[in-house]
Amino acid sequence: MMSVPHSTRTSPYAYLFILPALIGFLVFYAWPAARAVAISFTDWNLLSDSTFVGFDNYLEMFQDEQFLNGMKLSGYYVLLNIPLQTALGLFLAVAMDRLTKSIFVKATLLLPYLMSNVLVAMVWLWMLDPILGIINALVDTLGLSTQAYLGDPDQALVSVAAINIWRHMGLVAMLFLAGLQTIPRYLYEAAGLEGASEWQMFQKITLPLLRPVMVFVLVTSVTGSFQIFDTIAVTTSGGPLDSTRVIVYYIVQNAFSFYRMGYASAMSVTLCAAMLLYTLFQMHIMRASESDLA
Repeated sequence: MMSVPHSTRTSPYAYLFILPALIGFLVFYAWPAARAVAISFTDWNLLSDSTFVGFDNYLEMFQDEQFLNGMKLSGYYVLLNIPLQTALGLFLAVAMDRLTKSIFVKATLLLPYLMSNVLVAMVWLWMLDPILGIINALVDTLGLSTQAYLGDPDQALVSVAAINIWRHMGLVAMLFLAGLQTIPRYLYEAAGLEGASEWQMFQKITLPLLRPVMVFVLVTSVTGSFQIFDTIAVTTSGGPLDSTRVIVYYIVQNAFSFYRMGYASAMSVTLCAAMLLYTLFQMHIMRASESDLA
C-alpha cells in the first residue's frame, strides 16, 4: 500500500477560499477602523474640511460627563443583561441536551434572534405601552399595579435589557448545546458509577469542559452589549431623562446630530480599545486556548 507523502505546505488554492472574507474584512472593518483613528485627531463636521486638533478630542472626552455617564450606563446594562442571559442560555442548553432533540424546540428558541432587532424592539414597544400594551393589561387582570416600563427612568434600561435577554438567550443556548455535544458521554457514565449526583457532574464535568464555549459567549455577549443601539433608538431614544443614553447612542448623536465626527470617532476608538483589553483579559483568565479534554 502506497503511503501518501505528508506536507506542511499550504496549497495556494487555500488562499482563494479565504480571499472573499479577507476582502470583506479589509473593506468593511479594517479600512473604516483606520479611518476612524485618523478622524479622531481632527475637528470635522462632515460638511467642511477637517482640521487637525491632535489629542484634543481625547482630552475633552475624559472631561465630558455625558461620555462618562454613557460608559456607566453601558456597564450597568451589561450587568443587567449578561449574567441572566448566560444563565438562562446554559439552563436551556442542558435541558435540551438531557430531555429533547426536537428541531422544532431549537427553531422556536432561535427564532427571536433571527428576527430583525428593529422589529423585535417595535413589537415590545407596543406590548410595553403603559396605556394600550398587553403586558399592563395582563398585570391589571392579576390585580397588580401597572408600570410605565420604557417610560420610567428607573425601569427603562431594565426593560431594554429584558427585551434583549429574550432575543438572545436562544442563540446562547444553541452555542452551549453545541459545546455540550462535544463532551464525551462516558465521562458522565463513569461519574454516575462513582455515585456522583447530577449537580456534582454539572460542576465537575460540564462547566469545566464548556470553558472554551463560555469564553466565546462572554466575550461576544459583553462586547455586543456595549454596542447596544438599535433597541434603544426604537424604544426610548436615549430617554427618559437620558436614563438609556448608553455610550454608542451618545457616539451616534455626536456624529450625526451634533456633527462632531472627530469627537465621535475618538469615543469609538476608546470604546474599541476598552473592548479589546477586556477580550484579552477574559481570554487570559479563562485560559481560552487550553482544553480540559486534552
